[in-house]
Amino acid sequence: MKQYKKKVWLTGLFIAVTVICYAQNGNAGIDAANNEVRGYFNSGTNLMYAIGAILGLIGAIKVYQKWNNGDPDTSKVASAWFGSCVFLVVVATVIRSFFGI
Repeated sequence: MKQYKKKVWLTGLFIAVTVICYAQNGNAGIDAANNEVRGYFNSGTNLMYAIGAILGLIGAIKVYQKWNNGDPDTSKVASAWFGSCVFLVVVATVIRSFFGI
């Protein structure tokens, strides 16, 4: 039993020393991930602008259909669609300015 504990202890010590010797600095990986994520921000904000434009067109068509049908809640639907488009544009702009891109 004593030999088994000694082998387990030596194996654990060997693994710990190996990990400590071959471990790399984590800062390089964090910096690489940071640069990669920042590289996607311009594409992401452009995508959000495009989604806002598509939603604006869909909303305009829906509001136009309601207006032609004479529905009384046309202004409520128009404000909801307009608010969602403004929200997307504001969020994209705030994210871009928050991260300094």
